[in-house]
Amino acid sequence: MNTPINGNDLLALGYEQGSIMGIALRINKKRTGYNRAEMMTHYAAVLAQPENYLDDKVFGKLATAIIEKSNEKPEDFIPLNPNPSAYASYGAEHIEQGAIKQMEIAMQLPVTVAGALMPDAHQGYGLPIGGVLATKNAIIPYGVGVDIGCRMALSVYDIAADFYFENEATFKRELVAHTKFGAGHGFHGQYKTDHAVLESKDFETNPFIKNLKDKAWSQLGSSGGGNHFVEFGILEFAQDDAVLNIPKGTYVALLTHSGSRGFGATIAGHYTKLAKDVCKLPEVAKNLAYLDLHSQLGQEYWLAMNLAGDYASACHEVIHDKIANALGATVLAKVENHHNFAWKEVWNGEEVIVHRKGATPAGKGVMGIIPGSMTAPGFLVRGKGEEQAINSASHGAGRQMSRTQAEKTITKTDMKTILKDHGVTLIGAGLDEAPMAYKDIHQVMAAQQELVDVVAKFTPKLVRMADDGSRED
Repeated sequence: MNTPINGNDLLALGYEQGSIMGIALRINKKRTGYNRAEMMTHYAAVLAQPENYLDDKVFGKLATAIIEKSNEKPEDFIPLNPNPSAYASYGAEHIEQGAIKQMEIAMQLPVTVAGALMPDAHQGYGLPIGGVLATKNAIIPYGVGVDIGCRMALSVYDIAADFYFENEATFKRELVAHTKFGAGHGFHGQYKTDHAVLESKDFETNPFIKNLKDKAWSQLGSSGGGNHFVEFGILEFAQDDAVLNIPKGTYVALLTHSGSRGFGATIAGHYTKLAKDVCKLPEVAKNLAYLDLHSQLGQEYWLAMNLAGDYASACHEVIHDKIANALGATVLAKVENHHNFAWKEVWNGEEVIVHRKGATPAGKGVMGIIPGSMTAPGFLVRGKGEEQAINSASHGAGRQMSRTQAEKTITKTDMKTILKDHGVTLIGAGLDEAPMAYKDIHQVMAAQQELVDVVAKFTPKLVRMADDGSRED
């Protein structure tokens, strides 16, 4: 059997984890004309004598990278701090080692002031998902994340729970009619929506940003792929909430999760590459390359990041307005928060840049939404302003299975059974988003009682996600 070559195979040949292995594995995904045994022979030979492969069409790039890396010296890189400060961690016993390792590396950056790891944390690129990092005058594109400004938005309607169950078909029709999913998908012609965000002067920051405006316009009001969703559910207030002015009771609510679509992803990729060019960090920390906020590149990224955040918010506004109008519903309250972003905040008496990659702002009195899964409840919360957590909380339950693992181990029957058991109607979604792929939201909430107070519980009933479980672009 011609089994695919994986990282462990290359480690056995003497390759090390990092960019060289990444290049080697990408070669293996292409049609090279070699069988597995021949590929392994070439991999070993390239590593031993890369100069013999510099002009090779298949292995030339790998050979060049190996030679360049062999000539690197420690003084070519910005040194990491060998004695970093400790960071606060919540629910650490349920956080995978990969995420912990990534947080430890982030704490060693010379610009790091403080850090915290949320209970839904899992491994990502650069900063772990669920990682919070405060830096001094530096912005890390991969500390913000690829889906810049990804957020939750909740509309509470003047509709009683009973009305939903009596009219589910109506809610389903409007959900399908006024949402659009799928990586790369958008609207065209008369179906495109205008919004004030498109008039922002920040689209004129530079030609790169300006050229993304048409993409942003076409995808405005869409939700993309991955773990993004639009769902109806029942929101239960166990007591009156004076701040939101909502009496105790149950209400129909709309909950959305998505970000800045292809617009934000393109910005993230572009400025991460530029950051790596100007901020040479050791291999282990290269995805944490940062930009000085006093530099032109730092200012460009800051403007672009904030524009992407505004754009993500506009996408949610379009969706919520369309559905409220279609239902003829009055919105009693709306709560929104983002969780892939960086803010200028004061921490421990000094201004810092707080990166929250998959973490919810939870300053004192700040409202947020922490979802569970398509069958587990989500929670409307109010922050307690815990300084050790850098005024943050989790952004959800967090994955306990990779997408690949979920697709291999969860069956369609498993998925249908759990949906039926919880009375949830699902439109779209792949097995990679099955509820079993996520941590127990109750366990996550129990680990962050110091960080937030629960205001209301949201129970999903009608969920729409990308039809094919597609990844976000």
